[in-house]
Amino acid sequence: MGTASTMACITAALGLIPLQGASAPAVSAARLRIAEQTGANAVAAAESRRSPQTILTSDSFYNAAVVLQAIGGSTNAMVHLMAIINRHPDISGSITLQTLDEVGRRTPLLVDLKPSGDNYMTDFHNAGGMLCLLHRLRPLLRLSAKTITGETLGEVLDRTPFRDFEYSQNIIRTLSNPLHPSSSLVVVEGNIAPHGAVIKASASKDKRLLRHTGPAVVFENPRDLSLRLDSPDLDVTADSVLVLKGIGPIGNPGMPEAGMIPIPRKLAAQGVTDMLRISDGRMSGTAGGTIVLHVSPESAVPDSPFGVIETGDMIVCDVENRVIRLEISDEELQERIAQRRRLTAEDKTSTWNERQTRRGYRGLYEREVNQAHEGADFNFLTAKGPSSR
Repeated sequence: MGTASTMACITAALGLIPLQGASAPAVSAARLRIAEQTGANAVAAAESRRSPQTILTSDSFYNAAVVLQAIGGSTNAMVHLMAIINRHPDISGSITLQTLDEVGRRTPLLVDLKPSGDNYMTDFHNAGGMLCLLHRLRPLLRLSAKTITGETLGEVLDRTPFRDFEYSQNIIRTLSNPLHPSSSLVVVEGNIAPHGAVIKASASKDKRLLRHTGPAVVFENPRDLSLRLDSPDLDVTADSVLVLKGIGPIGNPGMPEAGMIPIPRKLAAQGVTDMLRISDGRMSGTAGGTIVLHVSPESAVPDSPFGVIETGDMIVCDVENRVIRLEISDEELQERIAQRRRLTAEDKTSTWNERQTRRGYRGLYEREVNQAHEGADFNFLTAKGPSSR
């Protein structure tokens, strides 16, 4: 379930596109019919003055969160949803990462797609796609949410019944027979992620790692990672926690999909297929593993606790209890942060300082982009505006 497919499903759950539009293959004739329906919807919405801002409500985003959890969607969708939510003047601030996590506690994973399952997006489409899934999820959805057609979601489902069949139930499970009981995507918090971080628990290859304590092996940036990861001299074991800094919204810049840190070559040769990994960046929705992403605030921020993790530090991850933390005293953590703040102030070549005077789009981006838990969006485009920084 890649990011593009995930966002297509979420857009359908928000009521903004035809349901088939979320999953129909690009080369299928269905795309022509979907395009015609989309055009008709757009004209009707314009005539009736229905805009996304007037259609979307907190109920709409609740439904989107339910679908995200039920499909085991891309962790990137957590960032994108927060960006959309925080641009809406009536909803901004009322829905947070913790809200999406709470929805996950009540929502089972139903769709058997990689990396949480075994199948592909075409299988999801052939099994009934979003129409089938929404009918399966109906008891969990807020059916009064409006759609682009002017109907409520409940009215759309009422006029488009779904006739179940065996293949459908194999790919899109029922509420009574889920692939995973709840919380496919989880928000964890702690002293190194005070604003949260995200993990796709259902895509873990070694579920024991969802509750794990191990020593950190720290890479300060992607270059450091590429130079040392596969070295035979790297001091690492299967119990180590791989930490990659410097790939957040400001730090790289752009928050690249580099968070799926590869298994070190010496361990892969021993048959190790999964390790606990943590970064302030993103990864592809098709990637699997026990990987904590979107740590906020990112390491580029001088006050970031994530930025002061050192190799050898013990890190605790307890997904069930939503915890990710560094095993040091609060006093030592604050001392490290204060020292790092001083060093950053003295280093005029750091990304954090250079962004203040850098010209062009990159400078604008680095000065105005907010953190992952807010959507990694431009502050001046959010409902609260630049003063929200």
